[in-house]
Amino acid sequence: MEHFDLILKNGTVVTSSQERADIGCRNGRIVAIGNLDRAEATEVIDCTGLHVLPGVIDPHVHLREPGDASVETIHDGTKGAILGGVTAVFDMPNTAESVVSKEVLDRKRAMIPGKSWCDIGLYVGATKKNIETLDTLEVQDNVCAIKVFAGSSTGDLLVEDDASLEALMRNGTRRVCYHSEDETRLQERKKLFSVGQPYRMHMEWRDVECAFLGTRRLMSLARKTGRKTHILHVSTAEELAYMRDFKDIGTVEVLVNHLTQVGPDVYDRLGGYAIMNPPIRDQRHYDASWAAVNAGDVDCIGSDHAPHSREAKERPWPLTSAGLTGVQTLVPIMLDHVNAGRLPLERMVSLMSAGPARVYGAVGKGHIAPGYDADFTIVDLAHRRTIEESWITSPCGWTPFAGTSCTGWPVMTVIRGQTVMREDEIIGSPRGAVVSFS
Repeated sequence: MEHFDLILKNGTVVTSSQERADIGCRNGRIVAIGNLDRAEATEVIDCTGLHVLPGVIDPHVHLREPGDASVETIHDGTKGAILGGVTAVFDMPNTAESVVSKEVLDRKRAMIPGKSWCDIGLYVGATKKNIETLDTLEVQDNVCAIKVFAGSSTGDLLVEDDASLEALMRNGTRRVCYHSEDETRLQERKKLFSVGQPYRMHMEWRDVECAFLGTRRLMSLARKTGRKTHILHVSTAEELAYMRDFKDIGTVEVLVNHLTQVGPDVYDRLGGYAIMNPPIRDQRHYDASWAAVNAGDVDCIGSDHAPHSREAKERPWPLTSAGLTGVQTLVPIMLDHVNAGRLPLERMVSLMSAGPARVYGAVGKGHIAPGYDADFTIVDLAHRRTIEESWITSPCGWTPFAGTSCTGWPVMTVIRGQTVMREDEIIGSPRGAVVSFS
């Protein structure tokens, strides 16, 4: 009789299709899929009535460490991730000590063991001073990608001019990720507004052309240099249509916020807790985002989890800190969209498991197949629950989705064959590891 460490029994396994099957896992990997009635296991979990997804990856989070521990930490942010059914996150470089060199990368990597509840990949940030070293930095262990702030930067993480952008595109081979807003237009338009104006002016200041101009410039340089390019948090109908002509070298991320919240009403309702970059836009862009998701024009969905203190979020606009929490609520919100008929569950898996793994080259992640990591997001599509701020683990303590009722909820999180969350209960101690990339 074949023996496994873990068998998930009787679940509906979701890949590009759905089928009732058992999954046998050994040594942290998937070994067998099918009828395992004749097998035995150290642990058997009955998944009757549940859907077993490949572990969800949030490819866009800001865990803020090193930084202000009263706002976010690796420990608390990743605890929220597993409570929300996320098995791996890719952490951005704009921390108190920006991750822009091998020395800082090594220090960041050393923070993870014993702190992280889920697996982590790490971005390295581009600056004008480290362009010549990006080809060596991008291939360091556990680096998911180079992140470029072509607008709206933190500290020295700004590379906004064409000469510097072209130079970094020519130095390396892996896909580069961009925050695409045109910095010159942002600064020029900033002069048109004043402190204390309504929060809804945020989407007027950072208008469609700020984002579209940035993406046109970046993709022109990408075509010129042949460098594969990933545009993060695409938020406009114009960009989504434009990127269809660059599928050979360009990939697209859309955020859960741009698929869920609509301006200007969201600003009137949430005030500073709706402020993010690029901004939440109006109905036309919301509709275009959903059309792109279902047309296959989007490659992955992320949260852009970026906590700030309540004090920072409640400042008058435009002094309000930009960024919203989201890693813990990503899966419930998207499952609710599935239940509402906005996308099939298989498409959600493609965008939130297989998609991030493909775009970033995450080894062993994103699929339910023999040889892959035994990472699973196990969900109850019929479970109805309201998102409450008391559930949020980030020390900042708030979510822009407070009070949102969701149909569909993550009930178990399994990482490398270890159950780390079951029915809202955290199991064991932090055992997250760094992700490898090809």
